[in-house]
Amino acid sequence: MATENSAQTLLEFEKPVVELEERLAEMKRMATENGVDVSDAVKTLEEKIQRLKEDTYSNLTRWQRVQLSRHPDRPYTLDYIYELCDDFIELHGDRTVKDDKAMVGGLGHIDGQTFMLLGQQKGRNTKLRQIRNFGMANPEGYRKALRLMKIAEKFNKPIIAFIDTPGAFPGIEAEERGQGEAIARNLREMFMLKVPVICIIIGEGASGGALGIAIGDQVVMLENTWYSVISPESCSSILWRSWDFKEQAAEALKLTAQDMHHFQMVDGIIDEPLGGAHHDMKWQSQKIKEYIFSTLEGLNNLSPEDRIQKRINKFTTIGVVQ
Repeated sequence: MATENSAQTLLEFEKPVVELEERLAEMKRMATENGVDVSDAVKTLEEKIQRLKEDTYSNLTRWQRVQLSRHPDRPYTLDYIYELCDDFIELHGDRTVKDDKAMVGGLGHIDGQTFMLLGQQKGRNTKLRQIRNFGMANPEGYRKALRLMKIAEKFNKPIIAFIDTPGAFPGIEAEERGQGEAIARNLREMFMLKVPVICIIIGEGASGGALGIAIGDQVVMLENTWYSVISPESCSSILWRSWDFKEQAAEALKLTAQDMHHFQMVDGIIDEPLGGAHHDMKWQSQKIKEYIFSTLEGLNNLSPEDRIQKRINKFTTIGVVQ
């Protein structure tokens, strides 16, 4: 599997759990060295660790879920693609400007079924983050994504889009090359695609940068992800002229998977292993695969015209009008 590895990273709220795990490891080591039976103490401590984990991860604040969604060890688009696919051919370029490394995509086989898979890709270290532009696509990235989706439509292959971006790239050169137009065109064209489209938010889902590849028959989020018109930090900087209020902003934005599902902004939530997707990527990939095939069966039973109309209806009924 092709992956861009990083060292284990701890978030602040995870430290009490890790301290107990280190104590457990030390207890086992000393017991082995001294030939002492501490099985009862080990069992008690293991149960305590499990309870603490369950209590910690079942009561996360919205800001803590944002932190988990950005965890540097979290699987990215290519990690899932290579784990899910028996084989994968990456396709490059928008045929206009260049190949945007922040947007990846290509054809892959999953259990004998061919899919067009695409999504934003972040990097694991400083050099790769620069190459991937931190997962922030330029207009050519969105045009490449649309080109791949049109190929999928031509050959009648379902599309899977993985969303994980802090936003579309906001640089002057991106605006000069038509960032807004590229995203708007994707929105329009994705509504009219004749093949099934499944969109999965695997990390950050920020603003138009996420929405540019997130118009689908089914849009779902992993348990510890977020989806919003703006990030907590940017919201805080606008309202309070400081990033110091990002936690309050996250609470006000109601941007978690649970919030989005409650407001019917997304169609479902895919569970994550305790502690986040990075704790068991194979398990997480299997959950994603199960969702894809269970959803695809129902979508394949609809005609292209019915799928398009349901897709349009789904998005036009989002929101509240008074």
